[in-house]
Amino acid sequence: MTLDANAQKSTFLREMIGRGHVYQITDEKGLDEYATGVPTGYIGFDCTAKSLHVGSLVQIMNLRRLQQAGGKPIVLMGGGTTKIGDPTDKEKSRPILTTEEIANNMAGIKKNFEPFLTFGSGPTDAIMIDNAEWLDQIKWIEFLRDYGKHFTINKMIAQETVRRRLDNEEPYTFLEFNYMLLQSYDFLELARKYDCRIQMGGSDQWGNIVNGIDLTRRIIDKQVFGVTTPLITTASGGKMGKTAEGAVWLNPEMRSPYDYWQFWRNTEDADVARFMRLFTDLPASEIAEHEKAQGAAINDAKKRLADVATSMLHGEEEAKKAASAAEAVFKGGGSAEGMPTFEVERALLVAGYPVLDALVAGKLAASKGEAKRAVGENSVRLNGEPVTDATATISEAALDGEGTARLSVGKKRHARLKAI
Repeated sequence: MTLDANAQKSTFLREMIGRGHVYQITDEKGLDEYATGVPTGYIGFDCTAKSLHVGSLVQIMNLRRLQQAGGKPIVLMGGGTTKIGDPTDKEKSRPILTTEEIANNMAGIKKNFEPFLTFGSGPTDAIMIDNAEWLDQIKWIEFLRDYGKHFTINKMIAQETVRRRLDNEEPYTFLEFNYMLLQSYDFLELARKYDCRIQMGGSDQWGNIVNGIDLTRRIIDKQVFGVTTPLITTASGGKMGKTAEGAVWLNPEMRSPYDYWQFWRNTEDADVARFMRLFTDLPASEIAEHEKAQGAAINDAKKRLADVATSMLHGEEEAKKAASAAEAVFKGGGSAEGMPTFEVERALLVAGYPVLDALVAGKLAASKGEAKRAVGENSVRLNGEPVTDATATISEAALDGEGTARLSVGKKRHARLKAI
């Protein structure tokens, strides 16, 4: 499918296509016509963790683009569907979460949307809905009679994820089979109750989205549309948001603003302009200038990306702190306020606090084993000085006038130890 941003009437599709958000559209002309008014669209987010991560950010930005274009975004929280777990593009079944775990995860995820969307009761204000509102009320036999008859096993097992599981002789449970029915039913309910006409999602959701469109047409004879985004990978082929330290969470308690800033600062050269289009509101004219950057100017473009992306999520003040902290580390200065900080009782320093314990406490290593390997690889620094002995300890002598010391693993991962 060849998509031309300039051929679109609607601001929504011009921006979505122009910024690289679109992979597939079920009915380009029909959606473009609908989007010239006040389009309503949704994306579903299951509650499998206490925060979303950068891998979900393109979907959040899809909703932001919709609202910026004069549309109404619906954030659909999967309080109901998470009880099953989306099997799409998964090689194995997800673990079953309790109702309490789902509720706790949902509370954390809700905060991820507030920096990006304006919520309220106005015609273009975003709303947040939990699909447990209707899924928990389903009467099983009635649901199968009314909706299950529209899904064939032939079509369901033809989906790539299902076929791959079966080919690999991995179990695909009856529970998981129901997920695509429930996601389709979500679209039907939102179309019926909120006149929602657009479902967006990743390219792996295409089959589920098409099923929802078909069910909505069959049950209430309403035209609805589907839009998918491409799989976002780095220029070197890596998965977006995957780092040596794990997922890049949006929740500041799980990923500090400093580390978030560093993630964007470390973007590969070839990805900078593309990520600016996808993950910021920078104008096309500025992005085009950054795209021409070579040599040292590429680093300036990366800093610009980091500043803007961090400001959008954590606010301008936190972005400035993170940038200042990174600059202090780069220049070899002392500890900086924006750096991730962990506290250690002064008595432990008096006795000699093991470096391996400090690396784990500062989240610079996931375990003592990993910390020991980092020391063995000569990548650990204390206040800029190499640590070559895995049995080394940190004493009060390492503290500066503010009672802090700086620990580093490699050139990009840093934390501040603060004595209390």
